Amino acid sequence: MSEQEKGPGGMSRRDFLKLLGAAGTSLAFAPFVPWGKFMPNPSSVTLAKVPVMLPDGTQANLHTFPVNHAEIITYPETADEVLNEEAFRKWQFIRLPEKYGGTRKDVSSFRGYSMICLHLWCLWKYWPEEGRMRGECPCHGSMYDVRTGTSFLGPASLQAPPSNTLAQLDFEADSDGFMFISPPTWGVNQNGVVGYGRFT
Repeated sequence: MSEQEKGPGGMSRRDFLKLLGAAGTSLAFAPFVPWGKFMPNPSSVTLAKVPVMLPDGTQANLHTFPVNHAEIITYPETADEVLNEEAFRKWQFIRLPEKYGGTRKDVSSFRGYSMICLHLWCLWKYWPEEGRMRGECPCHGSMYDVRTGTSFLGPASLQAPPSNTLAQLDFEADSDGFMFISPPTWGVNQNGVVGYGRFT
């Protein structure tokens, strides 16, 4: 092969096309890879049903938690306070607005979404104001539907499923209304993969 056929980095056109083909094949199979085994998600083996603990140290109760309100919860918690501050352990615990069923006295009026934006892993926030009532990422403007966790605007909304819908937690409540996090199954067809997403 002549020197003229090689690019400035020493790679031939043929090698470059092979590289493009390999990258395309990798992207085509990406939705079928068990990302939960590789992403920084906690192991499902160690997870158990635990109380929903609010930042003030009290357990969330569906009879007293305000409608159209959000708090940041940590899951799964460890004995190490440094580990507990990892972004991948932070979740928006949201009671839906009244117009979306937030006044129901059961767990269907609550949502728990990973705070990791699916675009470039910034932390998004829930905005309860009338006319807003959505999750918004301050970095690049991705917006999330509070009912589903699916991005409807911004760069995250342009990503193919499952990478447009936030990982979520499921909840249970006892007879007194105290709320618990059900043990999640990390995977794109279940609770999702933090930082990667889930199918709806």
